[in-house]
Amino acid sequence: MDGEIGTEELRSLVDEADARVIDIRSPGAFRRGHIPGSENVPLPTIVDDVERFDGDDRVVTVCPHGKSSVQAARLIASYEGFDGEVVSFAPGLTGWDGPLEEADSSGSEKSTAAADGGSDEGPDAPF
Repeated sequence: MDGEIGTEELRSLVDEADARVIDIRSPGAFRRGHIPGSENVPLPTIVDDVERFDGDDRVVTVCPHGKSSVQAARLIASYEGFDGEVVSFAPGLTGWDGPLEEADSSGSEKSTAAADGGSDEGPDAPF
């Protein structure tokens, strides 16, 4: 892992499409709101899907509070096929003050207001 970044640096990377932003939350939490341009790779699946990061120059991992994303970044960095830079978004989504996108029932993306501090790290609620 190459460290952690803050809000301004992530905003710059998102604006310039200069990194692959990986949201490690559950698919349900991701659908409810995520950083524009990010993709969902839930933490439990990273080990099985780590080869999907081959050839990436820069990866940023994101979670609700910036804790689990450190673990995800370390997993990606430890993969011998990955030779890019991987960082964790230190404040997590609770520290993101930019816009969020949410996926509607068809999977299409739509923009929403700024982050509200959603803290869903676990599976979708059963009700």
